Amino acid sequence: MPDITLTTLVLLCLAAAAAGWIDAVVGGGGLLLLPALLLGLPNVPAAHVLGTNKAVAIVGTSGAAVTFLRKAPVRVGLAVRVGLMALAGSMTGAFFAAGISSDVLRPVIMVVLLGVAAFVLLRPSFGAPTAGDGTERPVTRARIVTAIVLVGGGIGFYDGLFGPGTGTFLVLALSAVLHLDLVTASATAKIVNVCTNAGALAMFAYQGTVLWQLAAVMAVFNLAGGMIGARMALSRGSGFVRAVLLTVVFSLVAKLGFDQWNA
Repeated sequence: MPDITLTTLVLLCLAAAAAGWIDAVVGGGGLLLLPALLLGLPNVPAAHVLGTNKAVAIVGTSGAAVTFLRKAPVRVGLAVRVGLMALAGSMTGAFFAAGISSDVLRPVIMVVLLGVAAFVLLRPSFGAPTAGDGTERPVTRARIVTAIVLVGGGIGFYDGLFGPGTGTFLVLALSAVLHLDLVTASATAKIVNVCTNAGALAMFAYQGTVLWQLAAVMAVFNLAGGMIGARMALSRGSGFVRAVLLTVVFSLVAKLGFDQWNA
């Protein structure tokens, strides 16, 4: 455990709980958790902050995934295949990350996110559950392959290369490609996130860059936040997830804009 004050520990635990809630509902909890760790542990090497972040996040994501799996109709086999491809894509993206300037990527991602926000706002039916009257659109083999290769590999590559908003992109892409409502897409995204987090955490643990004691304390709060978020998403439905999704997208755009302004 690093030498931190009780106040800092409490604030980090609250941030972990909030991040778990956001991540469970629509993804993007890392946008809160990682900056909180960087601010709370200014003298800790960045590699240890990243490793600790993964150790905390995987617990909340796993708890949310279990909660979703008990009540949401998730195709676990497909989700795992997408997750394994995302893991491979993330490793590839990380390999190329050193040669890519984030100053170039930030404006591109901001434009993409604004386009996503406009699409969600202008398409009220996007991600809404179907009536269950037999009119559901079929998921073809081509769409399944697209989900594995493009959603898993492509977004996984982005996660390794740059990162912010990966969970949100997963929810949107899975909903669009596999015709999932936003609740089911969120549930599926959690399984994919567990796969990618597990791979990253294994590497950080191998390198000895995880603050296990701090991570264990924060993980309890992250788990609670994740399970509460999953239950709220299940009980309140796609409309609630849609509102949180738009809030996260605009928050991410604001953060990237602030980073670009100060770059």
